[in-house]
Amino acid sequence: MKWNLLILAMLTVGHLYRVVLNIMQYRSANNPTPANVADVYDAETYGRWKRYNGEKCRLHIFSVAISYVLMLILLCTGAHAAFASLFPANIYTQLIAVLVFQTVLDTVVGLGLNYVETMVIEEKYGFNRSTMKTFIVDQIRSLIIELVLSIGLVCILAALHVALGDWMILLFTAVIFCFTMIISFLYPIFSRMSNKFVPLEEGELKDRLMGLLTKHGYRVKAIEVMDASRRTSKLNAYFTGFGKMKTIVLYDNLINAMSTDEICAVFAHELGHGLNRDVLKQQIMNLGNMLLMAVVVWLAVREPMLHTAFGFAAVNYGFAYLLLNIGLGLVQPLTGMLTAAYSRHAEYRADRQAAEEGYGEALITGLKKLARENFADLSPSRAIVVLEYSHPPLSARIAALENAAEK
Repeated sequence: MKWNLLILAMLTVGHLYRVVLNIMQYRSANNPTPANVADVYDAETYGRWKRYNGEKCRLHIFSVAISYVLMLILLCTGAHAAFASLFPANIYTQLIAVLVFQTVLDTVVGLGLNYVETMVIEEKYGFNRSTMKTFIVDQIRSLIIELVLSIGLVCILAALHVALGDWMILLFTAVIFCFTMIISFLYPIFSRMSNKFVPLEEGELKDRLMGLLTKHGYRVKAIEVMDASRRTSKLNAYFTGFGKMKTIVLYDNLINAMSTDEICAVFAHELGHGLNRDVLKQQIMNLGNMLLMAVVVWLAVREPMLHTAFGFAAVNYGFAYLLLNIGLGLVQPLTGMLTAAYSRHAEYRADRQAAEEGYGEALITGLKKLARENFADLSPSRAIVVLEYSHPPLSARIAALENAAEK
């Protein structure tokens, strides 16, 4: 079998899929706006949204094309193997060489694209609050975190495969699962590396948020405000913590843009996710995805010709990691549709929880503000929703809330 042609074909199909998605997103700007969300944008703002959507889509298409051409050149020239040959023939040294080479190259090439997206487009439409210093520090921090995580994960893969052979597949699935859980646990720590958090001041909002959680048996560790406005004008909020102990985090933008009722409505929605154990259920679903990922990894490390076809003398675990990413470009759209479908179902259910807490109307006005401030697409194509959306479109969520109120 011509393994190199197979891998190149998979690379091509995966990137074409991403281009098609962006073209559909670009064209969705011409879809008619549903009547129940027609008041989100005025005529001038809607025109700005169409221009914003167009610029972002064109940039993403260009980004996908650059990524494809770069990877195609690297694979066709055997650049990974050539770079790895400069280092000692040790499996760990070799895998680190490939990962560092690819990650640094991606970062350097992507730096200009990220600059245009953040410092040009987001700045042009009033979303960016990052200074040049903040932008550069964020890029360096992201590079370091990506290198540490990818090298750590692939070293574990290599050690398991050397010790267990093909039987490593199940154990590696468990390792990936634990890895993702650790990342979820460390996310608040990563956030604190680049943002400042202050306690929410005493008052009605704090009392009502604490009341929402304690009413259902949760304990509140802290309610904090994050200085998200340093980087963006977009709105968000979340709560973290395992078990019944939770920490509530509010973007300072959210507090400034929403009323007390609307903020409570957003958190009543998040409470719905907690009560229905949606995060746990999605983690269980992800186990199936991780098992599939482990199968792709197993195929990538048990066939030496996949590596020799691109200039390596033997299996290189760092290159296997790159092959995994290429393979997932074909597999994830299929599995992603299933997880996205469940996620949309969970969002509707969480919205109902907010309505049951007495915040249905406030949630509708809050969702409209979120859509307006975050420049959401009000009429995405049905195909994009099915393939990609983890949340239902705004008009569908509002219609479901209104139907629930009528019943």
